[in-house]
Amino acid sequence: MPDSGVLTAGLQPTAVSAEARIRPRWVSPLLRRILLVNALPLALLLAALLYLDQYQNGLLQAEVTTLREQARIYAGALGEAAVREDDPDNPKLVPDQARPLLRRLTEPTPNAQARLYAPDGQIVADSRVREGAGGAVATEPLPPAVDRGFLLGTIGRIYDRILSFLPHGGEVPLLDTGPSAAGLDWQPDVREELRLTGSNQSREMPPYIRRTQENRLLVTVAEPVLRNRHSVGIVLLTREAREVDDSLLAVRLSILALFTLALGLTVMLSWYLSLTIARPILRLAGAAAGMREGSGRSGEMPEGLLARRDEIGELAHALSESARALWARMDAIERFAADVAHEIKNPLSSIRSAIETLRRIEDPEKQRRLLAIIAEDVGRLDRLISDISDASRIDAELSRVATERVDVAPILSTLAEINEATRGESGPHVELAAPDGRLVVQGVEDRLVQVLRNLIGNAQSFSPPNGRISLRARETGNVVELSVEDEGPGIPESKLEHIFDRFYSERPQGERFGQHSGLGLSISRQIVEALKGRISAENRRDERGRVIGARFVVRLPKG
Repeated sequence: MPDSGVLTAGLQPTAVSAEARIRPRWVSPLLRRILLVNALPLALLLAALLYLDQYQNGLLQAEVTTLREQARIYAGALGEAAVREDDPDNPKLVPDQARPLLRRLTEPTPNAQARLYAPDGQIVADSRVREGAGGAVATEPLPPAVDRGFLLGTIGRIYDRILSFLPHGGEVPLLDTGPSAAGLDWQPDVREELRLTGSNQSREMPPYIRRTQENRLLVTVAEPVLRNRHSVGIVLLTREAREVDDSLLAVRLSILALFTLALGLTVMLSWYLSLTIARPILRLAGAAAGMREGSGRSGEMPEGLLARRDEIGELAHALSESARALWARMDAIERFAADVAHEIKNPLSSIRSAIETLRRIEDPEKQRRLLAIIAEDVGRLDRLISDISDASRIDAELSRVATERVDVAPILSTLAEINEATRGESGPHVELAAPDGRLVVQGVEDRLVQVLRNLIGNAQSFSPPNGRISLRARETGNVVELSVEDEGPGIPESKLEHIFDRFYSERPQGERFGQHSGLGLSISRQIVEALKGRISAENRRDERGRVIGARFVVRLPKG
């Protein structure tokens, strides 16, 4: 009967391995969620700020253009109707004509104030100053500033401060909110401006945009008053850009609402990530801690985690399988240790009994027989320890060594030739039946040779004198099937599975006890299963159903 026994690792081949499930992905579901949460609010805020900047610049540019055209009309009208030409080379403004004309020009624009300055910087006319009866002078203020409330005013100031740090184009100057923007009394350096425009009359004076302490947005432009290509003064036109403020307020409120929405989405998505990532990871950590403490010996994970179809689910499956494999291996080690202790105890008990008997007898013949028994038991212990060491080393070795493509055809041919060359006078013949060509499997060559030698040696033990051992190989689908057949007594039907158990041994009649450790077939199964294959045993029968030998079949994945 075949020699058997193996140190099982507890790792049975599965339909889909953990490595097959965990496949790399260019864009995983988890990565998409993280990118969405991090990029969406930032993108919304960036787009809002840029949009507001461009929108405000456009509004201010339109306001400056309109106001400059209006100032040019004023300057042209004053140059034609309020200038005296006593000296064609030195025309002069006529204040009495300029004042009513400037007031009438400004009347359609209630939010505007126009001032006319002489070349020496002295003010000549102001559209907001009127002379009453008896020479009294009355100043009409601009309409009061619109009260937008503390919150809206604060929002506007914050936006203006933020936009002051952003890059701007050169078409529109930045807002001035400092001390120089305190009120309506700003005026240009009239003499310098007249000098520059006199040397280059195509030059435009830059606009001046400011926000006062009363939160008024004021736009001021200056245009020279020309007569016969001579500058006789400067018109300073200032207007409160309430339309710009109203438009900006509407946009800012929209942005604030959008920001609130983005913030809400961020909070909800963060909470969602917490539910789908952080908490499941904590549950995985708790399950792992339970396994460490022994409460999760079965290696089971919460069903909710195993049902997930993302990386968390894959991790849960991997941890569950790893835990089951670890506990199975630990159980196998415990069983192996118990079996080893039991198997070693038998020869040790025999040796101790022989030594105790040897001390009490004086017959030389009996002493020699007892010494022979001790020698046999020591040899048995040596073989047993060697096989145990080999069985313990195989699993660790196969876990470190990478499999490779191995052609088993030359291995089978070499083993057949060696057995034929070394067989005894009445030893069994080894016959090879394999197709021509290569039979490539995924494995480790040295360990495959060990499996085949174990099976051939087992067949030789049970073959009758001058019997026949057949080595067969063939491809079936995605596997290569190797079989070793003998003409021995076969295997008892109740022992077909147990022959692969550790230390199981049922030897042929007449063989001396203790010549085999019972680990040969066990080691063979350990190697085959570590290579993702399967090994099985069955009886060969003739046409009448009688057992005519045993057959061991090894199936390995094709390389």
